[in-house]
Amino acid sequence: MVVGGAGVVTGALPGRAQLYSRLGLDGEDGRIPDVEPGDVVSGELVSAARGGRRVGWSLAIPPGVTPEGLPLVVVLHARGGDHTSAFSPAYLGLDRFLAAAVAHGMPPVALASIDGGNAYWHARADGDDPGAMVVDELLPLLADRGLDTGRLGFLGWSMGGFGALRLAGLLGPGRVGAVAALSPALWRDFDDTAPGAFDDAADFDAVTVMGRQGDLDGIPVRVDCGLGDPFCAAAEEYVAGFDERPAGGFERGDHDRGYWRRLVGPQLRFVGERV
Repeated sequence: MVVGGAGVVTGALPGRAQLYSRLGLDGEDGRIPDVEPGDVVSGELVSAARGGRRVGWSLAIPPGVTPEGLPLVVVLHARGGDHTSAFSPAYLGLDRFLAAAVAHGMPPVALASIDGGNAYWHARADGDDPGAMVVDELLPLLADRGLDTGRLGFLGWSMGGFGALRLAGLLGPGRVGAVAALSPALWRDFDDTAPGAFDDAADFDAVTVMGRQGDLDGIPVRVDCGLGDPFCAAAEEYVAGFDERPAGGFERGDHDRGYWRRLVGPQLRFVGERV
């Protein structure tokens, strides 16, 4: 029994996430900064890339800053989320993390989020393509509002962490200044994936970021994942596949808001200082 428990704690056996939680090994929950945020503007667009769906989007600006010419960081939400998840004080409160970071010296950036559904930010057999929506529809919309979309940052958590890594790799270093993935939803094989994450094994093979770390050559990368997270083992393997180890790391935490609130501030600063 003792041997089995040790194996789970070190990740050698399944069930590490449940054991970490039961043993109180997830660490302290992060806190949203108690600061006054800047403006968050929201709107809708009819997305051709998502089959004519009407989707919501939000844009957060630091306090006292105008959007004209601001660099842009695109924030991709997790499965089950939407454009409000990034900025809701009940979820991540990224507009407050942004205000705090700028107050402590980070150059001002804008944060944008959009409804991506649950398609894992890539083209699906049913015609839904939230990745194309980001590149072909959201970015031009924000450029028309005065944002600098010529060089971007990406930040995402869980499903959005996978999406951030994938889109950054597709756009390349000429367009992407930095990418940060928090608890990215990564799997080694199609048979291990969550139901509905990919259409089939061919879809998984076509879009997985595992084994494609070279797509991010020239782009500063940060990856963080909790030791109690079900995705931790795959994330560790992903990080080990880089020629130069990415920033970030692995510490106590689970796949939950408490951990994300603890790490999203450092992730935001990593991207914001490099865009």
